[in-house]
Amino acid sequence: MLPPIAAFNDPKALLRERMKGERRAAAKARPDAGVHAAAHFLRAIERPAGTVVSVYYPIRDELDTEPLVASLIEEGTTVALPVVEKKKAPLTFRAYKPGDELTPGPYGELAPVAGAPAVTPTILVIPLLAFTRTGGRLGYGGGYYDRTLASLRKSGAPLAVGYAFGAQEVDALPLSPLDQPLDWIVTERGPIAC
Repeated sequence: MLPPIAAFNDPKALLRERMKGERRAAAKARPDAGVHAAAHFLRAIERPAGTVVSVYYPIRDELDTEPLVASLIEEGTTVALPVVEKKKAPLTFRAYKPGDELTPGPYGELAPVAGAPAVTPTILVIPLLAFTRTGGRLGYGGGYYDRTLASLRKSGAPLAVGYAFGAQEVDALPLSPLDQPLDWIVTERGPIAC
């Protein structure tokens, strides 16, 4: 069944469909991209003592975060996963280590179980469909990371790091005033300070 015609009048919806294909092709072409991206992240992003890094548990063809998680855990950094507790609300975060029990979320993502400790990230590693070098990000359209960053930025300055394949870079994005900018982008090709 075809999606509604109205979606094709929406530039973000059109770009999302195109970039899903780009990401899928990049994932097939670079199965080792997560290893390279993790190395770039670890070299470029400062992690002072007490840092909590939120990562995403990859779904579909998202860039693999497992190598990054393994390195962060090895160095003693606290890692968290996002949790969708309510629609149209900011994400919450729970501590995570490989092997912890996970539960399916509403969008097919995996998240820590309710008993896992709640934490506040100082660095957010964020999935995306497309990005610009100036920190623009196109997500899936739910607005979860935009609401989360807006909320966290009221009381502090968390670092927002887009994590993607280099092939997901575009020259421009149809952004709105509600779209929160990224501070860094990390791909298998290298880090980009925005």
